Amino acid sequence: MPIRTRPTTWRTLATAATAALTATLLTPAAADAAAPRESRPVHSYADAIREAVWVDTGLDEDRDGRTDRVAVDIVRPREAARTGRKVPVIMDASPYYSCCGRGNESQTKTYDGHGDIVRMPLFYDNYFVPRGYAVVGVDLAGTSRSDGCVDVGGRSDIQSAKAVVDWLNGRAKAYSSRTGGERVRADWTDGSTGMIGKSWDGTIANGVAATGVKGLKTIVPIAAISTWYDYYFSQGAPLYGSGPDWLARYVQTPEARENCTEVARKLTDGAPRTGDRTPLWTERDYVRAAKKVRASVFLVHGMQDLNVRMQHVGPWWDALGKSGVRRKIWLSQTGHVDPFDFRRAEWVRTLHRWFDHELKGIDNGIDREPVADIERAPDEWVTSTAWPPRGTHTVPLRPAHGAQDGVGTLGLRPGRGTASFTDDPALDETDWATRIDTPTPEKAGFVTRPLTRDLRLAGSSRVTVTVTPSTPTAHLSAVLVDLGPDTIRDYADAGEGIVTLPERTCWGPSTEGDSSCYRETRAKTADVGHTVVSRGWADLGEHAGTGRGEPLVPGKRYTLALDLAATDHVVPRGHRLALIVAGTDRGLIDPPADTPTLTLDLARTTARVPFAGGAAAFARATSGPPVTAPHTAPDGVRPPAATDRRVPGETR
Repeated sequence: MPIRTRPTTWRTLATAATAALTATLLTPAAADAAAPRESRPVHSYADAIREAVWVDTGLDEDRDGRTDRVAVDIVRPREAARTGRKVPVIMDASPYYSCCGRGNESQTKTYDGHGDIVRMPLFYDNYFVPRGYAVVGVDLAGTSRSDGCVDVGGRSDIQSAKAVVDWLNGRAKAYSSRTGGERVRADWTDGSTGMIGKSWDGTIANGVAATGVKGLKTIVPIAAISTWYDYYFSQGAPLYGSGPDWLARYVQTPEARENCTEVARKLTDGAPRTGDRTPLWTERDYVRAAKKVRASVFLVHGMQDLNVRMQHVGPWWDALGKSGVRRKIWLSQTGHVDPFDFRRAEWVRTLHRWFDHELKGIDNGIDREPVADIERAPDEWVTSTAWPPRGTHTVPLRPAHGAQDGVGTLGLRPGRGTASFTDDPALDETDWATRIDTPTPEKAGFVTRPLTRDLRLAGSSRVTVTVTPSTPTAHLSAVLVDLGPDTIRDYADAGEGIVTLPERTCWGPSTEGDSSCYRETRAKTADVGHTVVSRGWADLGEHAGTGRGEPLVPGKRYTLALDLAATDHVVPRGHRLALIVAGTDRGLIDPPADTPTLTLDLARTTARVPFAGGAAAFARATSGPPVTAPHTAPDGVRPPAATDRRVPGETR
């Protein structure tokens, strides 16, 4: 949508920002000596070449008798074209450029009377084109100005963007118009391409990288999906929401809606709400193809993202590591939020250095810096040289009965007996955690004693339960909770951890039709008595791990391993760590057909949790003289000693 600022104010902001950036980046030699090498804003943004081409994907998904072409909008430095200097490409392939918009201000593309791009959403073109990059925005097949069909992460989606990478490297054809037109060659680029994007856009970057396409040098997936099955299901349990057929209808053009009925039918038939793993999901699983990835990966995700959940981080990150991919990661306390809106200045600086290193080959040292940045408290960040940190080991924690009936303990020794609960679809993880010290019928809760030392969890957990259901269907939730007062980003708020402010800051030059000035944000915080650290859900009918659920036999015992999402969290001294096992987590998974009572066999139930320092760290943190939880200051902010959450291996 248009930026609502008065023209005089907008011009003042843009001019001031450009002057400040120029002063900062182009002056004195003493500053140059102290700063790392970097590309400089020496090209004119106002005079940049703005053009559109249509790349042939080689597919005919809409079955109109001709191969589909996708629209590609390009902004590139004119000076480089005049001198014949070839430039690298930063590419964002998206289904949202016309239907929904990009960024915190929902920007869409705008065009002039010739059909050339006037406003490219987000700051990438304003900032990077003056620094010698081309910025390319691709309309996925079936959206905006492109032919073809939306198939939600499948062949058509991925080929939409891969074909553009191929064209940039001289391996595909492009034309000057959607039909007919003259052949256009990308003779202005050196072929080095980096893909970036949030949510679906970042998912496309993951999928294209998983094809192993040559020329794709790096990807920056932000809050992105790594396997589409895990977006709609969790081990057979339907996640709250609708299927991929609805998502396709949401973004596709009226023309695609009319011509793509066969693709829509396949999306519906191939994604039954039973949670069975079908060939449709196999095609959209990028993790299994991680061994093909050639590109480096700079991954960004919110640890409290309940849209694209952290389940998409752990398996993808681990698979990339096994394939030897160069990796970097940022983990925030936000929900589904772009780093431009929770750590803006540092994000722009780091992204600039990353693209300079990966696409321009500038030795600026970013590859020798800590791999991980983690937000410990709102706007408080630490780094780790590796992620998960070296010395992290999975520790088997065992639930057991406590002194009070219905309130269990969590430790290293196996428990005995059973614990029962009855699914209540009206309740959720907040209800369970709030009543952790009270026996309630809808959950089984187990807690450590108050910790005598800080304890860091980093990576993915797994909870293996042996359970007896009373009905033919049952869903399970497992949750790890930090019990104790804290001030966190309010991820449950509509802003998912941020508040958007009226003030603007500018990131590069502007034109009359494309401002580089965006509304600032600040952290939206909440004072809480507990923090959910990690979650996982499953259909007990998937206990065999075959990818196909089966009816349960009431009274029969089943064993199931629930995979919990990756995380990085420090449980502070004085807090307790809790494991909760329950049924339906309201608003996150759909309830089963029945209302089961489930009985846990405690001796055969284990939570394998990754701790920095392993079992020794857990033992030290749960031994020694008793401590009480840190008090909360009157204004809701914990005292400084309690907010310092550094543990070995971290730096501020």
